[in-house]
Amino acid sequence: MPARASVMPSPEAFRRHRLPLSLASALLCAVLAISCLGCSTLQPKQIRAGQSQAEVLLAMGQPTGRYALDGGAQRLEFARGPAGRVTWMVDLDADGLVLGVEQVLDAAHFARVVDQMPRDALLRLLGRPAARQGEWQGRETWSWRYETHDCLWFRVTLGADGLVRDGGAVMTDPACDTRSASLGR
Repeated sequence: MPARASVMPSPEAFRRHRLPLSLASALLCAVLAISCLGCSTLQPKQIRAGQSQAEVLLAMGQPTGRYALDGGAQRLEFARGPAGRVTWMVDLDADGLVLGVEQVLDAAHFARVVDQMPRDALLRLLGRPAARQGEWQGRETWSWRYETHDCLWFRVTLGADGLVRDGGAVMTDPACDTRSASLGR
């Protein structure tokens, strides 16, 4: 019976493939770096009072939301970052000129959420949530991830009538609970 050839690649075969693997790794790193730059295209330092809406859109891209304000003014929402950890709001006057810009996913803005706040006011304040979950009796819980050293998110429950129930609460983000994630919960 003839001797069988080894199915294990020789060390020479590994050496031949090392360069392409290194090249693939370098390309992957470059793609990730470029995609991260794409995620951070929002540079609010470029946005100043008095700029036009066209200048804002050129610098920041299309808004993820638009909200009417008093007197014909409007608020443009720019939700950014993985899982929506940063949301910028740009307020424009009735002529479409920038009044101000602010990042709204923080404790100061969360503290402004109060019982019986209408859904529309909540959206104007914090922008779209990262997650929405249906609850019993027509209620819905909205959750916003935000930049924090702890693994937290801010949650608000809305009643079937579209009003906030009991303000909001900061809770542990289930995406960070490795035990729950590993169990598929």
